[in-house]
Amino acid sequence: MSKFTTEEIGYLQSLRIGRVATVGASGAPHVVPTVYRYNPEHDSIDIGGHNFTHSKKYRDALRHGQVAIVIDDSPPSGGPRFVEVRGTVEALSTGGQEISPNFPPEIIRITPTYIVSLGVDEVDVQPANGKIPFHGRRVG
Repeated sequence: MSKFTTEEIGYLQSLRIGRVATVGASGAPHVVPTVYRYNPEHDSIDIGGHNFTHSKKYRDALRHGQVAIVIDDSPPSGGPRFVEVRGTVEALSTGGQEISPNFPPEIIRITPTYIVSLGVDEVDVQPANGKIPFHGRRVG
């Protein structure tokens, strides 16, 4: 059984760019846009890219072993929507081409420990009271 709701999975699969947050060696936060893929086989978020293993986000993710990624948008027909995934991270030597055929094979895989979503579930889209429910849950 997935840690994500069916609606969250559909949302994650509908977009390609998220913002990954890491912590640098000095303790300073670092947030950058990145290409990702929801991996149904591992119920994870996989991240890769060109020159990926030489990037600050790659080094910082492995240094601390934890990251967060936010996938968000604001469709014209409704309010803001997002899924935030916090989790542990591991480096893998394969999987990059499943994100994009032009990527090198190396990726990092985020295994969720906490998921937050807003405006993604069907019931969230047009709430009766005008407030969009915020769903946060520990999953790991």
